[in-house]
Amino acid sequence: MPVSDPFREGIARGWKTIDGSRLEQDLTLEADVAIIGSGAGGATSAEILANAGFKVLIIEEGPLKTSSDFRMQESEAYPSLYQEGIGRMSKDSAITILQGRAVGGTTLINWTSCFRTPEPTLTHWAEQHAVRGLDAVSLAPWFEKMEQRLGIEPWSMPPNANNQVIQDGCQALGYQWAVIPRNVRGCWNLGYCGVGCPVNAKQSMLVTSIPAALEKNAELLYLTRVERLLIDGEHVSGLECSAMDERCVAPTGRRIRVRARHYVLAGGGINSPAVLLRSSAPDPYRRAGRRTYLHLVNFSAAQFDKTINPFYGAPQSIYSDHFQWQQGVSGPMGYKLEVPPLQPAITATLLGGFGRDNALRMEQLPNTNVMLALMRDGFHPDSAEGRVELRGDGSPTLDYRMTDYSWDGIRRAFHSMAEIQFAAGARTVLPLHVDGQHATTLAQARRQIDDLDLALYRTRLGSAHVMGGCAMGEDPTQAVTDSLGRHHQLENLSIHDGSLFPTSIGANPQLSIYALSAKLATQLAERLRPT
Repeated sequence: MPVSDPFREGIARGWKTIDGSRLEQDLTLEADVAIIGSGAGGATSAEILANAGFKVLIIEEGPLKTSSDFRMQESEAYPSLYQEGIGRMSKDSAITILQGRAVGGTTLINWTSCFRTPEPTLTHWAEQHAVRGLDAVSLAPWFEKMEQRLGIEPWSMPPNANNQVIQDGCQALGYQWAVIPRNVRGCWNLGYCGVGCPVNAKQSMLVTSIPAALEKNAELLYLTRVERLLIDGEHVSGLECSAMDERCVAPTGRRIRVRARHYVLAGGGINSPAVLLRSSAPDPYRRAGRRTYLHLVNFSAAQFDKTINPFYGAPQSIYSDHFQWQQGVSGPMGYKLEVPPLQPAITATLLGGFGRDNALRMEQLPNTNVMLALMRDGFHPDSAEGRVELRGDGSPTLDYRMTDYSWDGIRRAFHSMAEIQFAAGARTVLPLHVDGQHATTLAQARRQIDDLDLALYRTRLGSAHVMGGCAMGEDPTQAVTDSLGRHHQLENLSIHDGSLFPTSIGANPQLSIYALSAKLATQLAERLRPT
């Protein structure tokens, strides 16, 4: 059945879009509000501000790719839709970081899991980080608004076999589990969410808020990198941008200047602080880029006699928070259990090994389950913590320092995942570690996990969630913005994205970003209206 491409249809109707790679001369643009980034925070803000009657300009570093371009091919999607061609890593190259870089941001390639910010997290922010007005009651209407806007509700179809492992194992052990809410409408249950939805079922910003903003005369400038804010005292006077080539690899030499009344920074937990750092933005307490968190992830693979086919079906539909808050907010590190989808190319890297060993592991892919644990970092003073820095060319990197406290969480998560996988009927369990071996019993797995040398490069580590780096809070000595997202030192700059979070949140962050940005953008619109 043919699928329409509403984005291309909108452009044909007259949506205002500019492809930076095609510019033949330098350009100057003006707007009421210039928004840097087109992901969950930027696009949500753009829709609300455009609906309020403001002239909005959305600026995106990556390319414009739509459903017509999504062919469920990893080899096409990873280079074009991900930061650094899916090669973004921590500064020491020990942690793989998956982030989107295209119109729609990470919402274009995430796995659709949507959770409200846990109440213990909000309470911790209020008590420890001087965040005001973001308790569960205050945020509830914003969560409801965005859930309705994006079709977010618990997945109604049976889980695929990869997710079923969590449900079966937790039920056998008496552990908590639940169904994941997903932002989809008319989902075909294909399972290739991570390479772009070819049927526009995923309610990403590409098919929701960005089109809505463009219908209200917003403009979209893509393949354009914001190099720096132009700062005049306590005021941002403009943006200096570089046009990028069509692969978003190198500048073309064309320059774009943007002038606006107000600026919204929404580049995410690495790129937003990088813009501030490149701009030498006022930062008297050196907070930009500090306290950046990852929901660090480790993995456990299991072999089953039954067919799993982990590359088909809704990528994430079952989770367990059984180990998330067991000893309170600031006790030993908690973690959320989920599964990743296992498309072949990314799985070959994830499963590790070389030559014959890797080939044998991939041969068993149809019978393989992989479970992951999201570490809830940032709540304890001994937790691992990241800091965004600039390379010599001005590009950002994340220096993420592991600690004994964090490694303890990783080891306990290996134990929990192995226990659940065996309880679900696994034949063997393999902790994804250089020294990991297939264990045939839980006792054998436990002995192996206790003996593993948990160290960088030996333990398979990754993350798809970057939070913090521009933390919000009322104390300017500890935060970059106040609780309304207003930069403490620059009067016409706001930040609306996950970089605002003072810690990680303990759940997939997209709904938290949607709701928070909706609230902040609505308040910004009220402040910008003529009095």
